[in-house]
Amino acid sequence: MIFIRRAEFTDAAQIQRVYASTNAYSNTLQLPHPTVEMWQERLKQVNQNDTLLIAMYDGVIVGTAGLHVENAVRRRHVASLGMGVADSFSGRGVGTALMVELMNLADNWLNLLRLELFVYADNAAAIHLYNKFGFEIEGTHRAHSLRNGVFIDTYSMARFHPKQPQVPLMSR
Repeated sequence: MIFIRRAEFTDAAQIQRVYASTNAYSNTLQLPHPTVEMWQERLKQVNQNDTLLIAMYDGVIVGTAGLHVENAVRRRHVASLGMGVADSFSGRGVGTALMVELMNLADNWLNLLRLELFVYADNAAAIHLYNKFGFEIEGTHRAHSLRNGVFIDTYSMARFHPKQPQVPLMSR
């Protein structure tokens, strides 16, 4: 069974191992060879408007996900989402478990209307997961980031709170 909880400073070494997984850093903006010290610094400096969760299986951290609420007054209804899952747990429900808890927090506790994320255009599994939770592609960012020596396109995806009225697309 997968257990979800908030990340703590003492989780740094296990989070480092998640992002040392080839797919975990290749499908995010992380770099190869993360250090425990780097993760300790990140965990020390978590913004009060951010939520960083971990997924545990048999006492081992197998994934992380975060919501990062915008600081600008006129965008406090928006949060960006990021996630990483250890290669050995890909396709085993970790992403779904993390998304369920993130959506619960966003919809019922954090007063968020809009969730945003970037996902590599070739990451079919992640796109499928995000679609399952109501995210839709809003645009493509050509050559958005470098991965393994190649510039990769990303999709910008967003999801609106399911109980809010549909936000109309403004004409230009």
